[in-house]
Amino acid sequence: MDSVTSAIQSLPPVAAYLIIAGLVFGEAAVFIGFVLPGETSVVLGGFLASTNQLNIWALCVLVVVAAIVGDSVGYEVGRLFGPRVVRSALLRRHEARLDAARGTLRERGGPAVFLGRFTAFFRAVIPGLAGLSQMRYRRFLMWNALGGFIWGIGYSLVGYFAGASYQKVASRIGTGAAITIAVVVVVAVVVWYVRRRRHERVQEQQYDAERAARDG
Repeated sequence: MDSVTSAIQSLPPVAAYLIIAGLVFGEAAVFIGFVLPGETSVVLGGFLASTNQLNIWALCVLVVVAAIVGDSVGYEVGRLFGPRVVRSALLRRHEARLDAARGTLRERGGPAVFLGRFTAFFRAVIPGLAGLSQMRYRRFLMWNALGGFIWGIGYSLVGYFAGASYQKVASRIGTGAAITIAVVVVVAVVVWYVRRRRHERVQEQQYDAERAARDG
């Protein structure tokens, strides 16, 4: 990975943008994430933006789009070729971790797609497993877009503000970010569920009142 980051640093801006976007896109779309985690290239891009070699806002947009589109391609690969991909030599070596990812997807559904974005292995396999399990694409896209948005902007800004220390930061933020995001998601899901139940109760009360008025 050091050779890749060094190469990106020496490239003109357009080429740097394309390589960073390609690494992010390829993580789930073609399973590049098993070899080159995209978050390191994103943090590097943020660092390059801090030195005015790249534009931070253009980087954020590019990374978010590449993350969402790449995961969507990974979803389609899983939907169309899932069993064949899972049996491939590349994934057979990770059978235990694949089972864990499947378990997480079964238990948490959409939130697992979101959380998977913040762990390198899950980021590479969750989209394909979601397609393989026939998760509705609309639901997948909602959680995928949310994860891609927060991850893309977050890691870009981490690199931007970390400056020359981006390599140390990139190697340490994965676990902490995953835990933090998990807590945020759990709280958000609980709040959403409570509000939804409250809204349903209000609708039921309104319906009962209207029905009583008609009957009376």
